[in-house]
Amino acid sequence: MARPLSLAVLLFLTGCASGAFQRARDADTVEAYRDFLREHPKDDLAEAAEARIEELEFARAKKLHTVLAYKRFLEEHPESAHERAARSLLEGLRFNAAKEAGTAAAWRQFLADHPEGAQRDEAKRLLAEAEQKELAVSEDPKQLSAFLREAGDDPRRQEVESKLDDQAFTQAKASGAAKLFGYLRDFPAGRHREEAKVRLLDLEVEGLLVSGLLEEAEARVKTHPLGPQLKDFPERLSRARSAREALANREPLVQAAHVGHYLRALEDLQRALGAPDPLDRWQAAEELGQHVSVRALDPLLNAFRTARNPLIRLRALESLQSVLRGLPRSVAEYEVTARLESMRERAGSAEVYLAIAALLDLSGQLELAATEYQRAFDTGNPDPVVLRRWVQIRQERRQPFSAAVAARQLALWSLEVAREEVVSTEGGVPLASARQLCAASENARFAADVIARVRKDTTEFPEDLNSFERTVTDAVKLSEARLADAELLLRERNPDARLCRDRQVSERLGSAVKERTAALEAVGAKLPKLAPVLLELARDRDPSPEVRAVAASRLSALSSRGD
Repeated sequence: MARPLSLAVLLFLTGCASGAFQRARDADTVEAYRDFLREHPKDDLAEAAEARIEELEFARAKKLHTVLAYKRFLEEHPESAHERAARSLLEGLRFNAAKEAGTAAAWRQFLADHPEGAQRDEAKRLLAEAEQKELAVSEDPKQLSAFLREAGDDPRRQEVESKLDDQAFTQAKASGAAKLFGYLRDFPAGRHREEAKVRLLDLEVEGLLVSGLLEEAEARVKTHPLGPQLKDFPERLSRARSAREALANREPLVQAAHVGHYLRALEDLQRALGAPDPLDRWQAAEELGQHVSVRALDPLLNAFRTARNPLIRLRALESLQSVLRGLPRSVAEYEVTARLESMRERAGSAEVYLAIAALLDLSGQLELAATEYQRAFDTGNPDPVVLRRWVQIRQERRQPFSAAVAARQLALWSLEVAREEVVSTEGGVPLASARQLCAASENARFAADVIARVRKDTTEFPEDLNSFERTVTDAVKLSEARLADAELLLRERNPDARLCRDRQVSERLGSAVKERTAALEAVGAKLPKLAPVLLELARDRDPSPEVRAVAASRLSALSSRGD
């Protein structure tokens, strides 16, 4: 059992502690009192030491008189007797800082730091004044919108709403159809709604004019309530008529310079999209893309959405891109946005999501398009056209391995089609099955080309690429073998049956590009009066980038000579 300390020892220790406290008191510094507490944490005088530390640190904070000094004191001594005084001094500093800044943000921060402070009411008054000044000159939509979210019945609400309305319309007016439609959607009672609708009508009419649909454009303006507000329409219609008259010239060189000379009529191609043979339908879709006309868009979009054979849908998608690139940019944006607005109101099926994705994709909105493609994609029944587009996008983004992964999926689709399509002599082979095998073969070869390019571009994941290559090789072999069997049966039944690799339309269109290019090279010398209008039309409306480039070059040469 421990013996109690002797009185002498207790007196000695007490004397030591008292001496240490006296030395701290003589020094009268925070450091000295902390040394005392560290050596005698349980001494009766510890509380007095702690109280003195608080007094000294509060005195130091007052001497420094900074926000940081008062914050540090309050953090270290949250229950100090000086806590209220410190908070009051801190509030005063922050109030003065906010007053010096004079901004609404500064006053909001002050009120957030001191929601129950003594100067709360004055701060609120000054906040209102600062907001009034800032709102009077602010052009920041985010700031104005933030004010409206919290404004309630604030009398300034109407003024801010009016300013936002003006800003949104000014931006929409300068940006194009997408922003104009957005303005009508976001400002259902906006004061510029009629002007926005006039501008959209103007874009719609311009699309008809550049498509050569002059009678439709004229009828649209005459029957639309806002038509009279298109002040420059008569001049535009007159220019369009002059252009059409120039193209109607029977001079062979004029005809040779115009793409319409080489094409089936748009109406005939629309009918061909409903032909029994899928080959006729995908060739019609391919040729329809040469008509740079707003009237080509809906038939192509419908074929992309509804056709069963992937090659019809693929050609329709490629032709949609060709038409949109051929139209003036502002018109193409209007035509895409108008259809997107309509589709979004009835979106709900994979078919509609797919059409939305395609339009977003073709207008360059890839991130939004990816979301819609994903909505439409069925992992149990993958869409080869979407897979093929994913390959292309990943190639454009320089993601070779990701492109290879998508190419493998495309090859697996081709393998499945090749295995499941029935090819037998009993009852012959259905034409649709043969054309489906054609799609399987073409996609398998496309996937093989992608894998081959990826192998050249990267040395990463060699084992995966080896596996992918085996898959696409199997897909190419099997799909081409099944296709050959199917087409042999077709030819046995009908010697004149066309094979799916028929390139008559492609060859005709390719030859037409060469003929148009040659004609445009010659018009300057042979038809000097008609040359400027023919070259301008080809530069602005021909579907071929090659022809447009030649026309632009020749037109520039004419201008430099002053012709």
